[in-house]
Order: sequence, then structure tokens, then C-alpha cells
Amino acid sequence: MRDYKWLHEYCLNRFGSAAELEAHLPVPKTPAQLRKISDDRYLSTMALRVFRAGLKHSLVDAKWPAFEEVFFKFDPEKVVLMSAEHLERLMQDARIIRHLGKLKSVPRNAQFILDVEKDKGSFGALLADWPVTDIVGLWTYLKKHGHQLGGLSAPRFLRMVGKDTFVPSYDVVAALNAQKIVDKVPTSLRDLATVQNAFNQWHEESGGRPMSQISMMLAYTVNH
Repeated sequence: MRDYKWLHEYCLNRFGSAAELEAHLPVPKTPAQLRKISDDRYLSTMALRVFRAGLKHSLVDAKWPAFEEVFFKFDPEKVVLMSAEHLERLMQDARIIRHLGKLKSVPRNAQFILDVEKDKGSFGALLADWPVTDIVGLWTYLKKHGHQLGGLSAPRFLRMVGKDTFVPSYDVVAALNAQKIVDKVPTSLRDLATVQNAFNQWHEESGGRPMSQISMMLAYTVNH
């Protein structure tokens, strides 16, 4: 595995200057900013990620105002009370995407968020306090306790809300393969731990550069 210095120099050469490189990298939210996001916004984004999976994002995004309306602006305490009959009626609403499995995930994830709120004070507190050096542990937690948050949905949801995370996208996995860290999308606990350790090393060598930025820098080394 090559060190962070190589990765940084590669990206500097590609973009021509440090300022240009930084302009192309994401900036995650601070723990304080994550705490300020209300639980209804976390539920909305979680649902958005679930509905985006496998569909054209622009199609889902165009319908999202209607989703906000039918799901009571994603207030978890209201959404959790939605009955199976209510969800069946939503299957007749042409303004939204009528996928019963995904519709059912919304009140289930509302309950998940309420459970976290009871334990942690807010969903934002859970995300704010979770160490990035075990971000794959947070993916596993979201997959286990949430609904339809497997695969890339957990890391992509975290990226959407601003929690610092790397995302094992096609390009990132190709870069990890080139560095002989993993040879496929990491799904097993062993492979996830191996990838986490590699990111932790780069994070330390870089003086604390966000995982999301290291992830993007790795992607820039592929097919360019």
C-alpha cells in the first residue's frame, strides 16, 4: 500500500495546485453542525437515499416535495403512526414513487430514529459522536437497526447528511484494488476492517484529512 504522500502528490499533479485540488474535495459537517440537524431532516434524507437506490436520482428528487407532503414533512412521531392501510393508499398516489417495500421502510426508519433519540437525545448526536476511525461500524449499525440501508446506502446516506465517511464506490474499490488492499467491494467484516485500517493510516499520515476527502482523492487516481 502506497502512503498518503504519494496520493497527495498524484492529485496535486492532476489538478495543478493545492487550491484547485481542495476545490474539488467535499467538506464534511462538524459534530456541532450534525447535532443541529433535526431528526425529521435525517428521516427525510434517509428515505431519499432508500428511494434513490436503483433509480435515476433526478427522477426521485423531482418527486420529493410530494413525499414531504404525504409523509408529514417526515416528522418521526407522525410517520411512525402510519398504518399498513395508509401505506396501501399511498400506492395509488401517482405523485410519488409507488414501491411498497420502500414505502414501508419509512415508518420503520422513523421508529429507528425515535429509538436513537430516546437513547442518545437525537439522531444527530449518534452521528456526531461516532468516531470516523470506525466509520464501517456505523455502516453496520445503520444496516442492522435501520431498514433498506444495506450495500452502499449507509455510506451514501452519511455522505448526504455531511457525516465524514469514505464510500466504496466503483472507482474507490478500483483504487483499493490497485493498492492491493482488497480485490472486490468490501462486504465481509474482515474486508471492511482492512479498508478501515487503510483509511485510518492515510488519515493519520495526512494530519487528520477527512475520510471523505481521502476517498475522493483515491477515486481521482482511477481512469485518469
